Amino acid sequence: MAFAAVLRGAGLDVPTDSVIAFATALGRTGLDEREPVYWAGRATLTRRPDDVRAYDAAFAAFWDGVTVPDDEPDAPDEPDEPEPQETVEVEVGPWSAVEVLRQKDFAAYTPGERDEAHRLIADLRVTAALRRSRRLRPARRGAPDVAATMRDALRTGGEPVHRRYRGRTHRPRRLILLCDVSGSMEPYARALARFLHAAVSARKPGRVEAFALGTRVTRITRELAAHAHDPDAALAAAAHAVQDWSGGTRLGEGLRAFNDRWGARGMARGAVVVILSDGWDRGDPALLGAEMARLSRVARRVVWVNPLKASPGYAPLAQGMAAALPYVDAFVEGHSVASLDQLAKVVGTA
Repeated sequence: MAFAAVLRGAGLDVPTDSVIAFATALGRTGLDEREPVYWAGRATLTRRPDDVRAYDAAFAAFWDGVTVPDDEPDAPDEPDEPEPQETVEVEVGPWSAVEVLRQKDFAAYTPGERDEAHRLIADLRVTAALRRSRRLRPARRGAPDVAATMRDALRTGGEPVHRRYRGRTHRPRRLILLCDVSGSMEPYARALARFLHAAVSARKPGRVEAFALGTRVTRITRELAAHAHDPDAALAAAAHAVQDWSGGTRLGEGLRAFNDRWGARGMARGAVVVILSDGWDRGDPALLGAEMARLSRVARRVVWVNPLKASPGYAPLAQGMAAALPYVDAFVEGHSVASLDQLAKVVGTA
């Protein structure tokens, strides 16, 4: 990434996907020999023949610590005394393979990268937004605590020397995660299920609920919580419980079942509801819109996580996604570890 910054400073157009391709190439060639590094960068970071000259100069400055002077035509007269060349100091930042992996799309992972990403997801900390509770506790300011004040007064001859107060406490809101596990979500469902496991494992029982959405809705909180320290076993148990994993999608019917059985009955009341789906629905879009409206009336906030949102030129044109968006409070990406890290922050400030 530091080398890409140098190239951009030299006037080259270096998009992010080229930087990722360069990092992938370096993962194969290594950094021990100059020639493989040179050709890996030239193949991925240059686009036109005119870029080669600037690339060579930047490469020499960055990797070799020397500068390449501009070619000047020979003067017809006696040459002047050569001027000393200026040395270019390049501040080289640490290149992090982990950071590149955090930004990479789940669908483009190799098996080895997928395993490393799963470890990064397991380290995410999903903090919940807080709400004011009816429960009171001792506080420096607030409502007078008459009983505590009178108890203290008994120690001072009946004089209320020390006044006691009580204030409202704060409790975390319930977090509800509904993950689409249909066939269209196959490149992302496993990684997103890891996020569900991280959220369930990090919170007290009953404060996080996880569901799988396909042609039906399946509650998988118990399966994920039973293996809090073993994500692989937790996902295997969840996959066994979900009979329609990688099948079709009927988001409207699934949300209706969730609302009828859990959501409208109290589970979603005042909660933060996160739906992780690409919005492709084989059911009736009108039903999905109606159930989203019903859910939004009881939930504190509805967050929709779409892995396709990060794709260039993406627009929510799918009928299901278009029907749901009017009732969504936050529409965010979910295609990478970095986007899931950002999702955890969104959930914590809901």
